[in-house]
Amino acid sequence: MGDQKALTQPRLGAHMSIAGGLEKALLRGQTLGCTTIQLFTKNSNQWKERVLEKSEIQLFRELREQTGIDPVISHASYLINLASPDEEMYAKSLDAMVHEIRRCEQLGIDYIVVHPGFHKGRGEGWGIGRITEALDAIHADTAGSRVRVALETTAGQGSALGGSLEEIARIIERVKENSRLVFCLDTCHMFVAGYDLRTQQNYLDLFREIDDTTGREKLRVIHLNDSKREMGSRVDRHEDIGEGMIGEGLFRLIMGDISLAGVSKIIETPGDIENLQLLKSFA
Repeated sequence: MGDQKALTQPRLGAHMSIAGGLEKALLRGQTLGCTTIQLFTKNSNQWKERVLEKSEIQLFRELREQTGIDPVISHASYLINLASPDEEMYAKSLDAMVHEIRRCEQLGIDYIVVHPGFHKGRGEGWGIGRITEALDAIHADTAGSRVRVALETTAGQGSALGGSLEEIARIIERVKENSRLVFCLDTCHMFVAGYDLRTQQNYLDLFREIDDTTGREKLRVIHLNDSKREMGSRVDRHEDIGEGMIGEGLFRLIMGDISLAGVSKIIETPGDIENLQLLKSFA
């Protein structure tokens, strides 16, 4: 279903609220004309887990079929830190991620986006090793799952890992079942981490680096966000498309790139309707 849709209209959507029920995210997305959406499967700022009712799962799956929204992407809790040096936090993060994947499996969600984590001063090499061990353990606990984890590029703030494509690639390369890993490119994060994305040549250079590191086949999600802050600031503040420091050029290139037709493009910006309309006009 998804591959056929990609030929006729862009895989474009937004992060949708689940207020009132998970299925509401699908209905809100349909109202906005989304062909793909992102959501949380629980409160993103609490450790407390959700147990899904059979009726809730059935309704979500039925509405997904009816709306034709494909793929559906989940974003993991912001509390998860797969690189934490604190043993209690690390254990809670692994357990939470396992529950996130199991919920996605129940709902038929394809990808779950997660921030790689913070090494808290232990260093990049140590942190990447810690994340690798975490993902190996998570994969072991969710053996057979079709849900793929999408490591999100970060703004590189503080001890955050994933601020470069090279770091994302190193994590993927070291994980045993790395066929279960993909990655999510966030335009705002990349820009404030130091990637200049404002010209066509910069765009070509970015994708040349993707080809040389992770490989383009691993790019399954793009978060389309302009930036309130300047390049290299390492400050993650999203802005409406074309209203920030990046400008319209990058987003025109992404929406017009046929090689990205099968990649889900998700906005996480304030003006959903206006941003979606603008991006559709670039396609």
